Amino acid sequence: MITAYHRPHTLDEALRLLTQPNTVPLGGGTLLSQSTVDPVTVVDLQHLSLDTLRVNGIDPSTRSHRPDVFSGGQALEIGATLTLQALLESEHCPPALKSALKLEAPLNIRNSATVAGTLFSCDGRSPFATALLALDAKVTIVNRQSSIVNLGEFLPLRPRGLITSITMPHNPKLAFEFVSRTPADKPIICAALTQWNSGRTRLALGGYGKSPLLAMDGTESDGLEAAASNAYHEANDEWASAEYRMDVAAVLAKRCLEATR
Repeated sequence: MITAYHRPHTLDEALRLLTQPNTVPLGGGTLLSQSTVDPVTVVDLQHLSLDTLRVNGIDPSTRSHRPDVFSGGQALEIGATLTLQALLESEHCPPALKSALKLEAPLNIRNSATVAGTLFSCDGRSPFATALLALDAKVTIVNRQSSIVNLGEFLPLRPRGLITSITMPHNPKLAFEFVSRTPADKPIICAALTQWNSGRTRLALGGYGKSPLLAMDGTESDGLEAAASNAYHEANDEWASAEYRMDVAAVLAKRCLEATR
């Protein structure tokens, strides 16, 4: 139950409000729209200009260059309150990421759900988080100070602080494959693979657990299928057996690799 509402005009004001007990940020509102009896104060982020999408090396919060985030090539910086649908419709969104976004939520939800809210609340079945994990995306979090963490570090812990942007490389090849019970369901198994010109290959798997799994991050693609299979050796739940996931993950990983060539 929302008991108080604030709409700050500066990031500093928002951060000050968010230090108060039982206070949460409001982006798209898809999570807060769920009924709860607990009193909560919300901080509306719509006036903070966090819904940008930029292809460059500029930090949207400090306006300074960040060459240390991704060395070489361009970076796609996604504002925290950009909606999933706005990202999907962007010309800068890779086709494979568009496929993952379409599976993440139906259109009505994508029109309101934000990028940051989705990452903060997702579980291991999230195609969007799986694709970003394969891309080695970075998350900028502001608390008392600004910090940049790898998405792979962020997802298991979900540290406190306000997400202001997500940054991913704009130049590597990304492929995405999945298996689900119906075309509209979230995947039982999904694989996202990113391959850089240098040969670096990074494979993430989704469809199970509390967050997607990083199955491989190496200088080449040798052993990819084995890595995909081994990552799921304990992935048994009500949706599928570990044995099934191990077999299918290897197949999907191989398809992804073929798609990037």
